[in-house]
Amino acid sequence: MRIRSVNPLLGAAALALAALSAGPGKAADYPVLRGSQIDDAPPAPEFDSNTKWSGFYFGGGAGVSSTKFKPGDGLQDLANLAFRNTTLGAQVNMGSLVNNLPSKTDSGSTFFGFTGYNFAFGDVILGLEADYTRSNHEYLISDFIGRRFTTSDGTINDFSLTTRQGAELQDYATARIRMGWAYGRIMPYATLGGAVGRFNTTSTIDATWRFTRTNPITGAIDNNVVASGYPLRVGETKRDVYGFGLAAGLGVDMALTDNLFLRAEYQIIRFADVEGTSTTINTGRVAAGLKF
Repeated sequence: MRIRSVNPLLGAAALALAALSAGPGKAADYPVLRGSQIDDAPPAPEFDSNTKWSGFYFGGGAGVSSTKFKPGDGLQDLANLAFRNTTLGAQVNMGSLVNNLPSKTDSGSTFFGFTGYNFAFGDVILGLEADYTRSNHEYLISDFIGRRFTTSDGTINDFSLTTRQGAELQDYATARIRMGWAYGRIMPYATLGGAVGRFNTTSTIDATWRFTRTNPITGAIDNNVVASGYPLRVGETKRDVYGFGLAAGLGVDMALTDNLFLRAEYQIIRFADVEGTSTTINTGRVAAGLKF
């Protein structure tokens, strides 16, 4: 019996035809082609920014502050006061002799606590916040000036002024409006409001005055006579003096859970003149908070 060889091309064509005729029925049995694994996958969780950021919160943290103290013109007024109602004071502008003292900066760590309430309007977050910070930054500057001046009556006057100007910022508190925008678990914000600070202050001048003149009655020369009432101190040292100012800041809150968030913030506060010193505080700080 003679066996004929099968053409390879014909054999391959036959197999392909058989696969096509059986394909629809068989393909339905392959789960990888059904797409059931994709249809059954759970949807990605969504974050409800309104629910997350609205409500009451509180927390605390620490920062690094740079506090700039700038002396004003209070010492000039005190210098004039030290020689008021005198011939010397009438002919010499004592305030112009007092040097403008330089600004001084004190820096270091600060610690604070805060509390507030957020109102959510879609992704827009508006709130009210208050904080309290311990500072203990301070400065103290002393200066001395001595002069000789002959008044119109021929008296030779030797006088001096020793000035002391200083302040210690013990602590301060702010109350601010907060405006933010929620991006899921991140909320950048800006703040604006008022501040009140508690200071210990020093603003004093110690004045001395001696003179040489001819006695109008006896004609004798009186040398190096101490003027009546001198040495004299004007001004004073005060404790717990309150100053008021403005506060502004930029920051970002990041929610770790529904109730716990972290914060990074920059804050600037400017206090108006307090007993001759104006104060500006720049602070970078971090904190953690709880929301309810």
